[in-house]
Amino acid sequence: MKIVLTHAYYMQEDEKEKGINKPYPPLGLLYLSAWLEQAGYDNSIFDSTFSSSTEHQDYLREEEPDVIAIYTNLMTKIEVVKLVQFIRSQANLKNALIVIGGPDVTHNIENYLGIGSDVIVIGEGEQTLLELVEATEKGLRPHFGHIHGLAYKDEDGNIIRTQKRGHLKAVDELPVPNRKKIDLHQYLNTWKTHHSRSSISVSTQRGCPYTCRWCSTAVYGQSYRRRSPEKVVEELIELKTTYSPDQVWFVDDVFTVSHKWLQKFRDEMVAQKVDLEFECITRAERLNNEVLGMLKDAGCFRVWIGAESGSQKILDAMDRRVDATQVQSMIMAAQKHGMEAGTFIMLGYPGETEEDIVETLNHLRKANPNLFTITIAYPIKGTGLYNEIDAKRLKELDWTKSTDRDIDFQRTYCRKYYDYAVRWVVNGLNIHKAKSNGQGMRFSVFKMRIKFFLSRIFMFWYKTFGKKQKPIGVSKNLSQQQSSLLPDA
Repeated sequence: MKIVLTHAYYMQEDEKEKGINKPYPPLGLLYLSAWLEQAGYDNSIFDSTFSSSTEHQDYLREEEPDVIAIYTNLMTKIEVVKLVQFIRSQANLKNALIVIGGPDVTHNIENYLGIGSDVIVIGEGEQTLLELVEATEKGLRPHFGHIHGLAYKDEDGNIIRTQKRGHLKAVDELPVPNRKKIDLHQYLNTWKTHHSRSSISVSTQRGCPYTCRWCSTAVYGQSYRRRSPEKVVEELIELKTTYSPDQVWFVDDVFTVSHKWLQKFRDEMVAQKVDLEFECITRAERLNNEVLGMLKDAGCFRVWIGAESGSQKILDAMDRRVDATQVQSMIMAAQKHGMEAGTFIMLGYPGETEEDIVETLNHLRKANPNLFTITIAYPIKGTGLYNEIDAKRLKELDWTKSTDRDIDFQRTYCRKYYDYAVRWVVNGLNIHKAKSNGQGMRFSVFKMRIKFFLSRIFMFWYKTFGKKQKPIGVSKNLSQQQSSLLPDA
């Protein structure tokens, strides 16, 4: 049986991604590949990152796989739809079993089955995909009702959702990602060429125990399961020996959630004399001077500390369970420990006013992070934020040609206001940074001041005269959302 695992991220066909040039391998697929291989099932990975959609299609036509497992998320969803439709249009691929998994499927089951997918894997995929492959090999297709964690259509076209798959608790049983199946050097070389340092991604944990209303836990759930420090360090040593990356990016949601784990990790890194820098994400209340010291000793050169807003009112509305002043103090403390500190900002959250945005800029000026990202809030299906704004959405979207990032809803001000609010915050912080560095009189800073001033004028204009659209009401596709809530078989 020929098994192909793939995704649909084409970096060279995305102008924004080409400009960023910071690709990472599809870790989820690499874990699936290793799990199948461990069980005796050979498989191939078509890594689309450095390929075109045409090359992708040609490969599938030539290989004629029996099983095609495709990972999908917000970034790749539209291309995944096109890929599934292509597969279904090909006579020599008509019998291929199309399996879709990833964070976007859980609350879009009917939609993904409607475009021609055969099976949806809900949640973690290793055990489920293996059992699905075993059942297919035995000729049980399409009778998959005994496999937990699936959704599919029976022979009468009815959607069947099987019993929920429990979380894989013994995550140390996971084999390391099957990186040998792809050309990892393409990733490392891209990083090296565009950023002078090569970077590689590693996962140490699954799940997140927190309840932020805008964050999706569709795959790993609201849980906390972690590989042992020894296993993680063993993987890092192997990566350093095989690929010699300059740095590691830990993809975990909250790297310092367990101080006990972190201490053991630090001790193991020091004992094994692993000289490999890394960056990670965490929360301010899971940091203190001792923890920052452990991070630094282990090799951390940059820590990203979630903030999202400088307004305590908005942080509380997000259920972030953190104090804005604590975020500020931990950003500054990380810098005192010799690490860079980054943070995340989100504007346009429900209930946010201009006063809250001013607080956010002041928050950034006080904290003065080395790096920050800023976005306008968007609701992901299945999250508390989506449920909150569903009746306030401004238009119905074509599911096959849009993602949750395209969903807009009735906010305090019209949507255009926030485009200028983003520019105002960005330029406001950059001006502050320049002044702090004694560069406030440079011509480039003068241009920033003009942009800052103009952004404020446009904010005033759209706040005062901007036309706010009326919401369309509760989703017309409510049945599609409810399909993910069908009773377990």
